[in-house]
Amino acid sequence: MKIKPIRTKKDHKLAIKRLEEIFDAKPKTPEGDELEVLSILIEKYESEQLIIEHPDPIEAIKFRMDQMGYSSTDLANFIGYKSRVSEILHRKRKLTVEMIRILSKKLNIPAELLVQ
Repeated sequence: MKIKPIRTKKDHKLAIKRLEEIFDAKPKTPEGDELEVLSILIEKYESEQLIIEHPDPIEAIKFRMDQMGYSSTDLANFIGYKSRVSEILHRKRKLTVEMIRILSKKLNIPAELLVQ
């Protein structure tokens, strides 16, 4: 077992490759121990280096609509007129606090994401 800190993208790539090679290792074996330590190092590197930004609120709404099979008419049933939904989806109108509450509940999107 030759483990070293993950400091670069290249180190990360090599660690992931090795992790995939030993992924099915049995616990309490040399490879199982290596798998456990490597997992911790990869998780630490990714949490510090790979920052995932929150998606754009409108894109999140469109994504959830697509996932749930909703149309703009369905959204209009939640937040008002179809023209209002169109304006929101085309970024001509901002979401109100009430709309954020409703969309958060109906589309299961965290309100914090919609507030951005």
